Amino acid sequence: MEQGPAMPSSTSAGKGAAPAASGGAAAPPKTTAGGAAPSGTAQSGTAGASAMAAGGRASSAGGSPSSSASGSAATTTTNSGAAGSSGMTSGPAAGGGAPEAGGGATMSTSLTDMQTLIPDASWDCGMPGGIPGPATGEMVFEIDFTVAEVHDIGETQFGHRLQIDVSGGKASGGKLDATLMSRGLDYQLTMANGGVELEQIHILQVGGSPVLMRNCGLAPTDSGQVRVVLDFEAPNSGSSSWLNEGKFIGTREFDQASKKLTMKVYSVTAAPDMANAVKMPAAPAGPHNTWECKKAAGTKGAVVYTESVGIGGSVSVGDSKRGTRNIIPITGGSTSGRVPGSVLSGGADFQIIEGGTFKEIDARYSVKATEGDIVIVRNCGPLGGLVPVFETAKDGKYGWLNANTWLSSDPGLGIGAVMLTIYEGGK
Repeated sequence: MEQGPAMPSSTSAGKGAAPAASGGAAAPPKTTAGGAAPSGTAQSGTAGASAMAAGGRASSAGGSPSSSASGSAATTTTNSGAAGSSGMTSGPAAGGGAPEAGGGATMSTSLTDMQTLIPDASWDCGMPGGIPGPATGEMVFEIDFTVAEVHDIGETQFGHRLQIDVSGGKASGGKLDATLMSRGLDYQLTMANGGVELEQIHILQVGGSPVLMRNCGLAPTDSGQVRVVLDFEAPNSGSSSWLNEGKFIGTREFDQASKKLTMKVYSVTAAPDMANAVKMPAAPAGPHNTWECKKAAGTKGAVVYTESVGIGGSVSVGDSKRGTRNIIPITGGSTSGRVPGSVLSGGADFQIIEGGTFKEIDARYSVKATEGDIVIVRNCGPLGGLVPVFETAKDGKYGWLNANTWLSSDPGLGIGAVMLTIYEGGK
């Protein structure tokens, strides 16, 4: 098993305020001159498991790859995710401003594969001007996910949340043949307005090279498909580099009873058809999940709790479209203080490294309190500015964490783990 990356010299003792939320980030691995990507390879054995794709919004820019996959026949389906849909944060902008009211768009409980979906500004998946119907393009591959466990988090500050742990799977089709690494995460959120939001973070193995996949999705109801905007970070050099440039739209379906999770992915080049469009319902009032890291404000106060987060061997995507991407799988761990319990095995710390130092870390994982409550954690931002965002059942013992007024220390290196301290946020 590969060794985890070397941690920065900072300790978990509080450093300045922190931005974005994401936990247990490991320090960047050793790099070559000029901050080249670490040489770590994708997980082997129990180490480096597939963690999830961090990175910016789902990219709609750029031309689609010249896929040779067959048929894009449009099948009419009811669009909506099964129970709750993973809360997304916003994604890469697809260009074009949000559509004006009207223009043929309707409020509807159904969405066909040919129709444009107009997102709410709160979760636009990088395509505020409308997400084209996937079947207006060409299907390039399908993904069958292996679901390990489904955590029903309950009603949180954002809506009804499911966390779906993915332990592997396969992508296949005329354009892509890949496997999914373990420790992938699928966050599904059903909001009070009946709409669904989704975020997926996975790592693909394409021809021996890791590729980060972070997807954003939504559906106007929770009874069928979720429309997904896919975003990839593949090595800039190599056979999978075309994934960095295309515009990929998918349809994701989840059957919770059978734990069957699948997605069909299309390469789409046409502009959104605004004469044949469906609008998402307006976002409900109250706090809303975000795609980007939360920005730090204030100074650290009293200690809330501490984490010892186990890490596996580094998974290096290397030089990609957002910089040098390195991923540190999260393998478990423990917590103590006001939130005693364990860190679940799953997720990862998704790092962008420049010149041998962190530009951003974005750790995604979960804590299981001793009473059984599941707390979703995102600890993210630059060193000296990490902000943790928590999501858990608002009527549970740890519902107070949902206030998200917390700050995080920088990660400190332990033996096979990183140490973090979570603080109350001060003014």
